[in-house]
Amino acid sequence: MLLPAILFLAGISADVTVLDSGNFDNVLKENELVFVNFYADWCRFSQMLKPIFADASKKFETQEKGKIVWGSLDADRNTDIATRYHVNKYPTLKLFRNGEPTKKEYRSSRSIEALSEYITKQMQLSAKIFTDKASLESSRNAEKNTIIAYFREQSGVEFENLKKVAQLMPDDCDFLVGIGEQGFEQEVQPVGQTPKLVFQPSSKAQNTAQIPFSGDFQTYEYLRQWISDRCVPLVREITFQNAEELTEEGLPFLILFKHPDDLQSEKVFTDAVMRELPEQKKSINCLVADGKKFAHPLHHLGKSESDLPVIAIDSFRHMYLFNNYNDINAPGKLKQFVLDLHSGKLHREFHHGPDPVNQNQIEGGAPETQPPPSAFEKLKPASSRYTLLDKSEL
Repeated sequence: MLLPAILFLAGISADVTVLDSGNFDNVLKENELVFVNFYADWCRFSQMLKPIFADASKKFETQEKGKIVWGSLDADRNTDIATRYHVNKYPTLKLFRNGEPTKKEYRSSRSIEALSEYITKQMQLSAKIFTDKASLESSRNAEKNTIIAYFREQSGVEFENLKKVAQLMPDDCDFLVGIGEQGFEQEVQPVGQTPKLVFQPSSKAQNTAQIPFSGDFQTYEYLRQWISDRCVPLVREITFQNAEELTEEGLPFLILFKHPDDLQSEKVFTDAVMRELPEQKKSINCLVADGKKFAHPLHHLGKSESDLPVIAIDSFRHMYLFNNYNDINAPGKLKQFVLDLHSGKLHREFHHGPDPVNQNQIEGGAPETQPPPSAFEKLKPASSRYTLLDKSEL
């Protein structure tokens, strides 16, 4: 009778697994989905959410073992885990799939119905199944990047690996999976018993030719990386709707501010990024922004709509201007701009003038300047412990 008493005193239902530094990684490893409530006992909103979270979890208590766990973690007492996943406000709800955090933190309504509906949707197969060419054509959205795969059966290591990737990247690509003995003579043609996969670029891509996958389906990390490299473009559009999500990735922004009707500068920028910055994908987010809608960041840079197109870096601390847009065509210029951010040169030169600078010049009191403050840092999740995002939340 001791365990129920402890759970009652902690305000956590027996249907919610108590997580801590000792069991957190194992629970993530052993379960397909883990929905975690990061809370703090002193937080009023955390106390309000606990019974709601617990009641929602009861709707899933009959699920098979290893399918879904609802977990609750005291972030104040397990700061190592909270820091690892950038939790700085309470309560924060994060979903982990096959041991990995999904891109989007849960931010919808904190109600039993909304939480239950969210998890029910997450448990569904993200890939669309087709059994013949006609159903393939009807399922495909030509305007979206698509992964098309074929399997003899809806089982096995290869199928499960693709399923995991599809569930991890539902917003990045459509996933269409053919099952059965039929041969699909164009998009997917099975060879013996070996599954086949191709990447089909969207109709908006410059090159719409299919790219076949020739690697090992049984190596999950390889498959995921191959799909990620094709489904997550090097250059994405930033909007007010996705800005907070992009800031959560924790990477500085390299942004092209352009007029909404200016397609040419976007093409030139994208080509330059693909040519010079492919290896920087994990260290900077390359983005395109509507310069009319994002007039405020331009103002921070001393620019206006008449100056478009403009390229800048927002480090979430300061903004740095790429001085001459036309230099984007000069080999190495854009790459050096990004490297200068990582080396600290951009910030240093704002204080002490262009490199190289000798010590006498620095000590001689060269007039310091301060780079414009970050504009997109204000779009990040608040540093306060909790923020009200809409009236339906706690």
